[in-house]
Amino acid sequence: MGLLDFIFGTKKRQVEEFLEKDAVILDVRTQREWDNGHIENSKHIPLDDLKNHVDELKQMNKPFVVCCASGVRSAKAAKFLNLNNIEATNGGGWLSLQKKV
Repeated sequence: MGLLDFIFGTKKRQVEEFLEKDAVILDVRTQREWDNGHIENSKHIPLDDLKNHVDELKQMNKPFVVCCASGVRSAKAAKFLNLNNIEATNGGGWLSLQKKV
């Protein structure tokens, strides 16, 4: 097993564990991107607005699997949520994540 297999295998297992814990899928793409397609029943909050929704997300009392187009914005969002005591993991791109749910 190579280093990348280890890293991405671990990430895949972490996403699966979050989904087993009834995590909410949080899409942080722009409104235009969301309108062009998204995972059914996911929650949409653009990354630029995320700071305004911290209390709302905390009140949901659930973990979050965060997605975007490629995984860059969702990584930033997951880190931000974790720093605000919200359990979150980066789910990567929404199209890839959609295949797992």
